[in-house]
Amino acid sequence: MTTLAPWEWIGVPFLLCVFWTLIFAIPLRVFGLHAPEPVFALWPVFAWAMIRPSIIAPAAVLLLGYFLDIFWGGPQGLWALSLLVAYAAVWAARPMMVGQSAQAMFIWYLAVSALAFGAGTMVMIVKAGAVPNPIALAWQYGVTILLFPFSLRLIERFEDADVRFR
Repeated sequence: MTTLAPWEWIGVPFLLCVFWTLIFAIPLRVFGLHAPEPVFALWPVFAWAMIRPSIIAPAAVLLLGYFLDIFWGGPQGLWALSLLVAYAAVWAARPMMVGQSAQAMFIWYLAVSALAFGAGTMVMIVKAGAVPNPIALAWQYGVTILLFPFSLRLIERFEDADVRFR
């Protein structure tokens, strides 16, 4: 039986997001192309809100957001706000999502990711006074949604660990 020890369902995904963000940021070009820069933090944010209400998860979301802001050199609070918006949306819609098929969960993940990217885009428009490159934004969104299987795996692994929140 899987337990809900915080280091298992929050700590390990947190560290994996930081690790893979650092790896994908290595300035390596293959055939003149950069590695994609997905927002690795979105897959655990989606899963954490689905697995179980917790005070630790929003704090981890905030830390991941600030890490992304510092690492990518963006405005402070950009990704923290975007990820917290995504977390809140999943948390609010959680009763509708519990027990859904993988396909339905993927549609929810698409919507929540779009919401997070939309919030980030709005912050950038207000902060910088310019619209981010739509092609780069679409590319980053596209590679980010490919991370859904990681979120689904985390949800499936821990969803039955605490039946009080089903």
